[in-house]
Amino acid sequence: MSTRESILAAVLKNQPPASPLPDLSFFKGNRQDLASTYQAVFTSIGGSVFVVDNLAAVNARLLENFDSTKRLVTTLPDLGEPFDLLSKTADPRTFNDVELAVLEAQLAVAENGAVWLPEQRMGQRIIPYICQHLAVVVRAETIVPTLHEAYAQIGVGDYGFGAFIGGPSKTADIEQALVMGAHGPITMSVFILDRNTD
Repeated sequence: MSTRESILAAVLKNQPPASPLPDLSFFKGNRQDLASTYQAVFTSIGGSVFVVDNLAAVNARLLENFDSTKRLVTTLPDLGEPFDLLSKTADPRTFNDVELAVLEAQLAVAENGAVWLPEQRMGQRIIPYICQHLAVVVRAETIVPTLHEAYAQIGVGDYGFGAFIGGPSKTADIEQALVMGAHGPITMSVFILDRNTD
């Protein structure tokens, strides 16, 4: 037996007894008015939130605020013109001129305004970070109250890469001057897709 094997055998032999995991149920948040809570928190961190009932409303709102002659990309085929559908096989360096990217989040967290974007929903890993402006569509029923509940949902998933993104990129490290878009999107908008909206 090698030294390595003997050390590992000794460690394995001297394991502490198993103990049950702690009860984390007290971390569960209030499930009432999740969309309103999310909207208030996300707005307070510099983002914009819109409650819509379909992707046509998303398209219309974005075209009111963004130049359709610039490069607009999405992972949502139903979003329609003038958005280009992202290619997962394209060279990531070709996305350096993306003005606006529109992605769909797996879920959103009301307590901190974050959205969860696994790699499969990004189109390419670089997209949410290289675009000038980021818009995210999240279904109202996928908003969870707390980050603990978000982790409970995503913990069993198979992700090569994923990120919680909360608000536009900003920093105030230098002389306490707030700079938007320092190392990512200048603006971030979240569209809460609520089929029950009148």
